[in-house]
Amino acid sequence: MDKFRFNNKLLKDRRKELRVNQTEAEKKLWELIRGRRFNGLKFYRQYSVGGYILDFYCPKIRTGVELDGSQHIKDKTVLYDKDREKYLQASNIHIIRFWNSEVINSIELVLEKISSEIKKWRPLS
Repeated sequence: MDKFRFNNKLLKDRRKELRVNQTEAEKKLWELIRGRRFNGLKFYRQYSVGGYILDFYCPKIRTGVELDGSQHIKDKTVLYDKDREKYLQASNIHIIRFWNSEVINSIELVLEKISSEIKKWRPLS
């Protein structure tokens, strides 16, 4: 793997901008998974893989969590998301997706689903 595949320095300013301008859903989820608060796993915010930036990423289990707003139902964005997901899967990274509204309205269910998906993808020791 080339040394710029993960957290490419060229995307540093964009990652910082995204952290500063988090959505309400991102703020809510980050508060619950940061600092190894979720299953003892270290998650990062706005972590880049190749040319893509993941909302949240745990390198130990190669899992990303993506939160989608209404812009993700547009045809062009749907195609972009599919290409992005193919690239990440080819990089052996599993993606779990949620709508922002799910995080805002049902955070407990979101956390249960993340935990369940993680166990399917990589059983926790």
